[in-house]
Amino acid sequence: MADIPVRCFAVSVVLLRVVDGQPEVLLLRRNRTLVGEWCQVAGAIENGEKAWEAALREVKEETGLACHRLYSADICEQFYEADRDAISLLPVFVGLVKPHAAVVINHEHSEFRWVSFEEALTMVPFAGQRHVLRHVKAEFVEREPNRHLLIMAAQ
Repeated sequence: MADIPVRCFAVSVVLLRVVDGQPEVLLLRRNRTLVGEWCQVAGAIENGEKAWEAALREVKEETGLACHRLYSADICEQFYEADRDAISLLPVFVGLVKPHAAVVINHEHSEFRWVSFEEALTMVPFAGQRHVLRHVKAEFVEREPNRHLLIMAAQ
């Protein structure tokens, strides 16, 4: 019997801001893999790096933003990769950023948009992403996040 490997090599980050009392999610249009698709921040975990450290680094590299709070989303994004015949499991983080902080995207993306959760659900291509967005809205917007999920808060 053949086994399907489970790989955990990257992170996913849902970035949130609140403008005029309304929560918004940052989506990035990809240039490399999944060209043209809208996605949240994601990237590989480097050697010696904790997953939450990778999340902060990827946010900075892909958007130029700094999170003033970072939470574990208490969920993983998971998907099957046919080319590798493997299941990828990515821990998801929620990063809160200042409402008017400037986004500066890197070469991995062609554009960005701050959108409502409702709009984000229509833009992302995969059911797993929609599941993550619904979870983040329920646990980080519609209620106070569980204090035990807080990883980092700016002083």
